[in-house]
Amino acid sequence: MSFMKGDLLTKTRKLVNGLAKPQPVWLKAMEQAPPATFPRPDGKLKAISLPEDVYIKKFFQKYPVAKGHDAIKISAYDPPPARLFGLRVLELKEQGVTEEEAMAVADMEYRKEKKEKKKAYARLKQIARLQGKKPPPNPYPSAIKERQELERKFVRERFSSPEILKIVEKIKEERRVERFNGSVGGGF
Repeated sequence: MSFMKGDLLTKTRKLVNGLAKPQPVWLKAMEQAPPATFPRPDGKLKAISLPEDVYIKKFFQKYPVAKGHDAIKISAYDPPPARLFGLRVLELKEQGVTEEEAMAVADMEYRKEKKEKKKAYARLKQIARLQGKKPPPNPYPSAIKERQELERKFVRERFSSPEILKIVEKIKEERRVERFNGSVGGGF
């Protein structure tokens, strides 16, 4: 029925009028009370933008490393630093601070928080060393290190996976054949 235009009611009417299908029981009821039709978009959907998005872009320009922070973490309660930065700038602007000053204050707060996290982890490691224990994992790892930790399993797997080793051997054999054929053929 994909060749026919219209909704279910129109398509069913066409099939019944063309004697291709017997009239269903629900057709009369549906004709008396047709379902609601919703307008369709013109093809382009509008991008969803939030008021703090401008400041988030500026934050990423200043701190490109922060792009690695996952913007949507289902299990996290805290928003990413860029969102916090944007919300803080908006909050300061509502209090009557100029945009430049608000961004400077939010930037200073971000750097201060980052420095405090590093100090807290250094203190944790120091306490662990004093107790003779292994230092705990960093509770505030950089986004890049988090990603690397997730990918480490797959990186190690490439050296031991039989499927990958077969592919590597196949590629090596192809290169040997190419080298052999290239040297015997005169290099053309």
